[in-house]
Amino acid sequence: MAEIIDMPKLSDTMTVGTLVKWLKKEGDPVKTGDILADLETDKATMGLESFFDGTLLKIFAPAGSQITIGSALCAVGKPGEVVAAPAGAAQKSEVGTQMSEPKPAASTAPVAQPPDEPRRSSQSDDGPVPAASSQVSGLSPQVSTDRVIISPLARKIATSENIDPARLAGTGPHGRIVKADVLAAAANPALLKATASSLSPQASSLSVSMFARGPIQVDRTVPASNMRAIIAKRLVEAKTSTPHFYLEIEIDAGPLLAIRAQLNTAFESEGVKLSVNDFILKASAEALRRVPGVNVSWTGTGIQYHGAVHVSFAVAIEDGLITPVIRDAHTKTIFQLSAEAKPLGQRAKEKKLKPEEFTGGTFCVTNLGMMGIERFAAIINPPNAAILAVGTTVTKPVVKNGAITVGQTMALTLSCDHRVVDGALGAQFLAALKDRLEKPALLLV
Repeated sequence: MAEIIDMPKLSDTMTVGTLVKWLKKEGDPVKTGDILADLETDKATMGLESFFDGTLLKIFAPAGSQITIGSALCAVGKPGEVVAAPAGAAQKSEVGTQMSEPKPAASTAPVAQPPDEPRRSSQSDDGPVPAASSQVSGLSPQVSTDRVIISPLARKIATSENIDPARLAGTGPHGRIVKADVLAAAANPALLKATASSLSPQASSLSVSMFARGPIQVDRTVPASNMRAIIAKRLVEAKTSTPHFYLEIEIDAGPLLAIRAQLNTAFESEGVKLSVNDFILKASAEALRRVPGVNVSWTGTGIQYHGAVHVSFAVAIEDGLITPVIRDAHTKTIFQLSAEAKPLGQRAKEKKLKPEEFTGGTFCVTNLGMMGIERFAAIINPPNAAILAVGTTVTKPVVKNGAITVGQTMALTLSCDHRVVDGALGAQFLAALKDRLEKPALLLV
């Protein structure tokens, strides 16, 4: 009897998954441990593993579709077995594709019907884009491919769908083409025939002229990825169900920057390169050890005190952000934290983190200092009781020893869950954090 492989639950917050690409096709022999397809969860991209030996008899979910957990993806059995589509193969996900009936992997990937509200307006420095330009609906005139900015995942899908990236207009940062742009184009192949030559001379000239300054932005709506949909849902829950309050403190960043430069110079031959964020992570772990009342979670009926400090840090990726976790951070040196954080951050950007690498954090650090943001307040990541927002280092006049001098300061904002952390407790934590960051030599022991 054929075995049905369902969409697995690959993270604690996952409700749907995107089947990015099938690596096997119907009729291929498979064995236990083979990777059948690439799955994108709300946190990472992972392989769909076969737990059976046999033949891939039937594919129920086409590439690009979003499938609810537990819905059938494919069937593995003996050659020649006839497999009917199970009931679980025709479910609609909360955020994505309607699968009306099973189709082979080579089918064009369906996408969700767009909502009524457009996401972007069609305008430029020269005024509204002409109506003829809006007819391309996300496709730009044919241009040189060396100017295309596209994410690795989007390029991979475009290649599998035989779509020329040069004919897509990206909705990502700086016009970057992301996965949703490719899936939207794949759902309507007729649009791929539109080129500059099919437009009126006036519209074509204007379109190419504007593209030289950047991709033309037209009214369009694209389906939310699993990650973006889950982030949206969780942020609404966090902000509406958790009573936030905020505390801010400014520290003298001069000593930290000085010792960081000295250490990086001294250990350059050993490949050591400490970041400001490494010092923040280490100081946060030390401050939580000294003020354990912040290293807690609200359970709904009580307060859970965590015996270990598991510090997570926010990493920006294509569809949102993810928070890799450094476990038992209070027991590790700053060099150990740095050595662990760098590969975690890299795997996070590649969406290759394992579930245990981004779950279980007890405190979170988010740093926008490298992007020039001086100060900001972050939303708490439940079940954590607090999150620390780190701003950039600012050079400005400060008063030292009664005299005005040039100083380097950094703003730190702590968002607290008022159900478990009161103002005085949050202030104690920031005081301990400030003490360690302004005396960074203490972080080396």
